[in-house]
Amino acid sequence: MGEHPAIARVLQLARQVAGSRATVLITGESGAGKELVARALHRHSPRADKPFIAINTAAIPRDLLESELFGHERGAFTGAQGKRIGKLEYADGGTLFLDEIESMPLAQQAKLLRVLQEQKLERLGSNQSISVNLRVVAATKPDLLDEARAGRFREDLAYRLTVAELRLAPLRERREDIPLLYDAFSRNAAERLGRSAQVLSGPQLSRLLSHA
Repeated sequence: MGEHPAIARVLQLARQVAGSRATVLITGESGAGKELVARALHRHSPRADKPFIAINTAAIPRDLLESELFGHERGAFTGAQGKRIGKLEYADGGTLFLDEIESMPLAQQAKLLRVLQEQKLERLGSNQSISVNLRVVAATKPDLLDEARAGRFREDLAYRLTVAELRLAPLRERREDIPLLYDAFSRNAAERLGRSAQVLSGPQLSRLLSHA
């Protein structure tokens, strides 16, 4: 939501890439709305009636991330008592959103790169390749090429993810949109509470607009 040129550029580019199969990297600070943009890309794509699977790679322990993404066969490791379908398979036909992609370990980055290049994956403990047809949308706060130069991210994967890049400007760079956002949040809150929406006074709005 917004009318500032920074958000207008994002919306225009999002409309252009929504219908393609291209991977998209969404960059921006925490709270900028990266997952909202990812869901909008999916909703306006030919995959809209297929799954949208979101996963925060930083929120999953490293030793469980590979199983979470790729799945596993029974007996693949201690505690693997049955077959597990990974998020990549669940997203088949749809969109997989990988938030905080910069936190993904290098070993899983290599496997993800193969999926992007070949549209195939293997569950842990299996040698059988499984074909998948999915679109990957990733999000990051730091610059992935800076992470690659520091040895924390694969450069080839960084380029593969950045077929299209959408940068979300923080609100302090588009303060003109604050009244629009306030009105939307106020209306939503009023509907939930069964009350009238609150209208900001001039001094209140000025204080919001000047806040760091």
